[in-house]
Order: sequence, then C-alpha cells, then structure tokens
Amino acid sequence: MRNRHLIEAKAEGLLQELGIHAAPVPVDRVAHHLGARIHLRPFDSRDVSGMLFREDGKPPIIGVNALNGEKRQRFTIAHEIAHLVLHPGKPLILDRQVKVNFRDATSSTATDEEEMQANAFAAALLMPKFLVAERLHHHLERDAHVADVDIVKRIAADFDVSIQAMEYRLTNLGLLSPA
Repeated sequence: MRNRHLIEAKAEGLLQELGIHAAPVPVDRVAHHLGARIHLRPFDSRDVSGMLFREDGKPPIIGVNALNGEKRQRFTIAHEIAHLVLHPGKPLILDRQVKVNFRDATSSTATDEEEMQANAFAAALLMPKFLVAERLHHHLERDAHVADVDIVKRIAADFDVSIQAMEYRLTNLGLLSPA
C-alpha cells in the first residue's frame, strides 16, 4: 500500500494533537474533535458496519451499526475517521448531492486502495505503534515466557480491540511473526 508511513504519521499526529498517550484510544473523542457526530443505529444488515455521511455546511455523521460488537464498532468509527481525514468521499444523490463512504464486507478485502488506507489508518489510530511497543514491552517484562497467543490477548484487552485486529497490527509492525 502506498503512503503507509504518511498514514501512520497522520494518525499519530492526531493523537498527539489531542494529548492521547494511553490505551484504549477514545475514538469518540477523536471523532468529536474533528467535528463529526456519531450515530449508533441498527442497520438492515451486518454486512455494512458503518458509513460516513458528509454534506456541505453540516457536521459529518459517522453511522455505526449497533448490531455489531463493541470492538468492531470502535474499529468502524476509526475507519470512518480515516475517510474523513484522508478521502473526499464519493457523491451520492438522494434528494440532494452528499458524499458517503461505506464500511462494508469489501472494506477488508484489500482490493480498494481507499479502503486499505482507511483500515491502515484505523489500526494506527486505535493501536499506535509507540503504545503497542510499550505495552508489549510491559507484558514481556512481567512474564518473559508468555506464549504469543496470550500476549496478543493481553495487549488486545489493553487497547479494547479484537484479538484478530491486534494480531494483524503486531504482525504488520514486525513485532510478531506471522502464524
């Protein structure tokens, strides 16, 4: 993916701007700082986990599927924040032109550059490299013989993210060997 370092830097810069130096990252606070409103509602399907709705002159709205678990909702908010920061959106005509980004089943298929960037930004926002490395060091210092699966579970709990998300993040940061 192009611009991975830029994406990491943008996410980290946003956290620094807000003075967030501990996990878990309060994604709702980040969204509000950017002027976005979060609406948690059940969607017709679990296939769409979120959307970003932008209309000129109005605050952006991050719609989050209430049918999904809390950890997925947190990732969805971070993903939509990424679209808000990185992408202008795609026009959609309702009764007037608006711009919408959807987080759906294709978001994680690694086929759409904007979706890959949004996922990378969301991971960097929720699991910033400097905090992940610090928590990893902390857990290893306490128990040097801990199994990889247990360390991933512990750090995932620290960041209030799924075990799978943390496993991907640790692997992408080069802090865990791929299984």
